[in-house]
Amino acid sequence: MNYCNDVLKRNNVTVIGKGTNTLLLAHGFGCDQNVWRFLLPYLQGDYKIILFDYVGSGQSDTTQFSLQKYRDLAGYADDIIDICKALSLTDVTLVAHSVSCIIGLIASIKQPEYFTKQIMVCPSPCFLNVPPEYYGGFDKADLQELLSLMDKNYIGWAEYLAPLVMGVSNGQELIVELHDKFCSTDPVIAKSFAYATFFSDHRATLPKAKHPVLLLQSEDDALAAVSVGEYMHNTLPESSLKIISAQGHCLHMTHPEIIAPLIVNFINA
Repeated sequence: MNYCNDVLKRNNVTVIGKGTNTLLLAHGFGCDQNVWRFLLPYLQGDYKIILFDYVGSGQSDTTQFSLQKYRDLAGYADDIIDICKALSLTDVTLVAHSVSCIIGLIASIKQPEYFTKQIMVCPSPCFLNVPPEYYGGFDKADLQELLSLMDKNYIGWAEYLAPLVMGVSNGQELIVELHDKFCSTDPVIAKSFAYATFFSDHRATLPKAKHPVLLLQSEDDALAAVSVGEYMHNTLPESSLKIISAQGHCLHMTHPEIIAPLIVNFINA
């Protein structure tokens, strides 16, 4: 199998839509490319859209998972670069959710020639509290307990995290969907990705950004408070911040009709 086909199979890459501008959509922890289906009707008529699953997620090739490669976010960033290379992409607008915002940022700093802009949906450079200068939302002991729960009671871990991430006001159907996605992921892979997500600190990466960034921040997000979005806005070299009147960490699923025009305006600006 040649390099291109290997990458496309590994990450279950899908190409849809039409248009001269290319959007690469990167899902968050515990999810897969299907979570973007709510946003696609607003975009696929005007843009070429690339969807994919991280290794271990969705319909990716789980045999390609390596604890050594994916022990930190750089391994996932390399996969984004591989996809851009395999499809010969240029001037990509990267639309990313949660931890993928930082994964995409790492990729765009490492290989800036592939990218032109980045849209970050509910981002965070660090979920840890580092008092007194930064509050990511979680004390280290709380996150260690959360990961310990993955070992002791994986279903219980998913039942706790899903409503926290989705936001209880956004309906049981979406909470159940997220719960099921968590449960369908191999626990070993999920724990590795969770550790890379929740225990990393990429605040120092933000000033190195080479492209304009749009930050889409939920007003009530248990995983990334408004103060985190404001911190990123103040630290990134070129960014704009839009705070959405919404609950939850998944604006692309719960409020696509609100964020879609903001995304389009940013791309066309």
